[in-house]
Amino acid sequence: MDTEHLDETDRWIAERACERLVVDFVHRLDLGEPGDVAELFTEDGYWDWPEGDRRIQGRDALRGYFAGRPADRLSRRMCTNILVTVTSATTATATTYFTTYRVDGYTGGYVPPRAPTQVGHYEDTFRKVDGRWLLDSRTLFLAFAGPTDRLRAADEDQESTPVS
Repeated sequence: MDTEHLDETDRWIAERACERLVVDFVHRLDLGEPGDVAELFTEDGYWDWPEGDRRIQGRDALRGYFAGRPADRLSRRMCTNILVTVTSATTATATTYFTTYRVDGYTGGYVPPRAPTQVGHYEDTFRKVDGRWLLDSRTLFLAFAGPTDRLRAADEDQESTPVS
């Protein structure tokens, strides 16, 4: 590990930049343009699921994958316990716990509460390229997972405004 040449401020800046990538990733998926997630990866970066032996590698492939999510999908991801370890002036790793709430068939309004679709953690590697921290790899590990519910008209009739 080549971290003895980093001063404390540089380490904090690197940690914060990597934490920001973790948060920006879920923000783009849930509230932005999902295909834009690819811009957070290095050119040869990849998204990996050891369970099922799936890997999507390279920005173009990642852009296509994330942009291909259903247009009627409503999702919210909660990330916590983001632990970044700076391993050199240009590399870092992180582990992040996440919970995903997700439904398809969304047309607007409030959706009655449901159990999470996924609970697990990400293991990320980061690389600083041209002065910018990027995801080099993201590996997803699921502890709990189920299918994505599809809303029916009956679910939409049950939508309500939350009480303050």
